[in-house]
Amino acid sequence: QVQLVESGGGLVQTGGSLRLSCAGSESIFRSNTMAWYRQAPGKQRDLVASVTLHNIPKYADSVKDRFIISRDSFKNMIFLQMNNLKPEDTAVYYCNTVRKDQIWGQGTQVTVSS
Repeated sequence: QVQLVESGGGLVQTGGSLRLSCAGSESIFRSNTMAWYRQAPGKQRDLVASVTLHNIPKYADSVKDRFIISRDSFKNMIFLQMNNLKPEDTAVYYCNTVRKDQIWGQGTQVTVSS
């Protein structure tokens, strides 16, 4: 049973923007800090940003001041607004709880061309 679905990825040029969305069941979103992760080819899956139930965000240093995470608790969704994208942001982006205790979705591919 698919529980987390990511969307919004694509191909953009350096300096461009994308907005990612993650939808899931209420049972996941109602009591968890949610997070975005990314995995580049040949690399481990890293935490990009997280947002608490009270919408308090945290960011990896590599995306601070460029990415904005938010959540809509009524729609059971989180978002990642990505600005000033760089080639090193190229990766598959996933959402999950901050404990990574849900089944991973398919992710959404983000490719930034130089």
